[in-house]
Amino acid sequence: MQASNTSQHTEEPGVTYGHERLRVLMVAPSLDILGGQAVQAARLLKHLGDEASLEMGFLPINPRLPGLLRKLQAIKYMRTIVTSLWYVASLLARVRKYDVIHIFSASYFSFVLAPTPAILISKLYGKKIVLNYHSGEAEDHLERWPSAIRTLGMADEIAVPSEYLVRVLARFGLLARAIYNTIETESFRFRGRRQLRPVFLSNRNLESHYGVDTVLRAFAIIQSRIPEASLTIAGDGSQRRTLEQLARELKLQHTEFRGQIDHNLVRTLYDAADIYLNGSLIDNQPLSLLEAFACGLPVISTDAGGIPYIVTHEQSGLLVPCRDHKAMADAAIRLLDDQALAARITTRAQEECRKYSWEAVRAQWLELYETTAVGTQKAESRKQKAGNVATGV
Repeated sequence: MQASNTSQHTEEPGVTYGHERLRVLMVAPSLDILGGQAVQAARLLKHLGDEASLEMGFLPINPRLPGLLRKLQAIKYMRTIVTSLWYVASLLARVRKYDVIHIFSASYFSFVLAPTPAILISKLYGKKIVLNYHSGEAEDHLERWPSAIRTLGMADEIAVPSEYLVRVLARFGLLARAIYNTIETESFRFRGRRQLRPVFLSNRNLESHYGVDTVLRAFAIIQSRIPEASLTIAGDGSQRRTLEQLARELKLQHTEFRGQIDHNLVRTLYDAADIYLNGSLIDNQPLSLLEAFACGLPVISTDAGGIPYIVTHEQSGLLVPCRDHKAMADAAIRLLDDQALAARITTRAQEECRKYSWEAVRAQWLELYETTAVGTQKAESRKQKAGNVATGV
């Protein structure tokens, strides 16, 4: 997948690095893995590929293998081996052709499989590294895997999508800068909901740390008060059978598990719903909340991790404590009873979306690449600044 370079932006002088344009290789999951990182990578690649000062390339961490190797990808365990070998070979072949390597990163085992080889091979070839760390599990990851701190420290620059992660990484001596995730507001239809219906949506992967069980338990209380209430669960994951069993045990009606929905189609689910429920136990800056903002869908969420950095209680959404399904149900009933509050929340949330537009973050990405390319920040200076952030100086 190679980005095009069609649009011309003349307001910046552009970055030179021994040739006409700065060559940047983005190493990230492709949309074959439906998730926030893949969506963000695709959006960044689309927009940055239009920059006259950049030559963008893309290397997926989850490559589609040719011929017989693709059949091996269908076999458990063998899939990891053959995909990893192909991925490393691709890194060795392509990294040397670029100036800056922009590496997307999650945490735990995936950190070992994807970002770590990219960082080490980039260092082998003497390339500049932008490490784009997205995990809401950062604190636990770095406490449990101290070797990851050293690996992250090898990056020339670390970018994260929220001030929350800036502060978390600073506690481990890592300086990061916040550049928000982007949403394409023009792709979503803002629908003012004059009269909220008890039509609920959850759009998260079905993993334990996203707390979809809290959503189901909250909905059981809602439905006991409003029998016609409905809930759509979009997403898939290791907890799907467990959650479906829980829904049966709670005797939920009008509840549908839709499975994984293509990102280009999920906007129809937002449009059809009237209230968005999120039960995260650990999180950073979930795209689904921002997309709900863009659709005029009032948000009720737990206050996990970085969520309070994007959802202001009683201004752009309603926040409840983690695992408190009763508080979530009460918040939902409150919104249904107080239409004026719902209208104020969705209006403010729509205004918040401006911070996450491409126009708002474009210059930050270009400046980050330029800073990385010319190496203006030294290691000791970075460590000192991280200490200042951690202590609030």
